[in-house]
Amino acid sequence: MILDPEGTVLALFASFCRIGACFMLIPGIGSYRIPPQIRLFVAVAVSIALLPLMWPSIYPKVATGASTYVSLIFVEILIGAVLGLIARFYTLALQFAGTATAMMIGFNAMPGMDIVERESQPQIGTLIGFTGLLILFMLDFHHLVIEALTASYEFMPVGGGFDVQMALVTLADTLSASFLTMLRLISPFVVYGLTFNIAVGMVNKLAPQIPVYFISLPFILTGGLILLFYGSNDFFHEFAAGFAPVFDGR
Repeated sequence: MILDPEGTVLALFASFCRIGACFMLIPGIGSYRIPPQIRLFVAVAVSIALLPLMWPSIYPKVATGASTYVSLIFVEILIGAVLGLIARFYTLALQFAGTATAMMIGFNAMPGMDIVERESQPQIGTLIGFTGLLILFMLDFHHLVIEALTASYEFMPVGGGFDVQMALVTLADTLSASFLTMLRLISPFVVYGLTFNIAVGMVNKLAPQIPVYFISLPFILTGGLILLFYGSNDFFHEFAAGFAPVFDGR
C-alpha cells in the first residue's frame, strides 16, 4: 500500500524528467521514426522500473515542499539531456564518418533520406550509420545508458543543482573522444582517397587532353568498396569498442 500517493507521484515525475529527457535524445529510441507514444511509454516504463532503486535519493527531496519542485524538475531535465547527448554525439560522429568515407571513395551519388534521422545522407553513410546503430542495440547499449542513468543519481543527486562546468566539460570530452575514434575509423579511406587522387592528378598533368576524372571514377569507387568490404569488420568492431569508454566518461 502506498502511504504517500502525492509524494510517490511527484517522485515518479521527477524520475521521469531525467529519464525521459535522456530517452528523447539517445540514438535509436530518440529517432523521429519512432512514434512519440512509444517513446513516451518506454520512458514511463523505465521510470517506474527504476523508481524503487532511486527512492531513497528522490523521495526525500520532493516530499518536503512544492516551492523548489519546479526548479528541481528543470534541473532534472537538463541532467537527462546531457546524458542523452553523450550517446547521441557518438552516433552523430559515425554519420560524419560515413559521409567522409563516401566522399573519399568517390561515391558522389545523389544523397537520400537517412534511415534514422531527418538529414539527407549518401547511401554509404546511411548504411554505415544504420549498421553501427544496429550493432549497438545488439550489444545492449541501452542497458549501458540505463546503468549510467542509475549511477547519475550518485554524482548528480536530485536537488543538488546543475553543474554547468561539469556538463560542458563532459560534452567537450565526448566530442573529442568521438572525433579521435572516427578519425581512426576513416583513416584508411582518407589515405586511399588522397593517394588515388594524387596519382590521378599526376596522370592528368602528363596527359591533360584525356578526361582522367571520368575514367578514374569507376576505379576509385571499386577500390573503395573493396576496402570497405574487407575493412568493415574492424571498422564496426572499433566503433562498438569505443562507445563504452565514451559513455563511461560521464
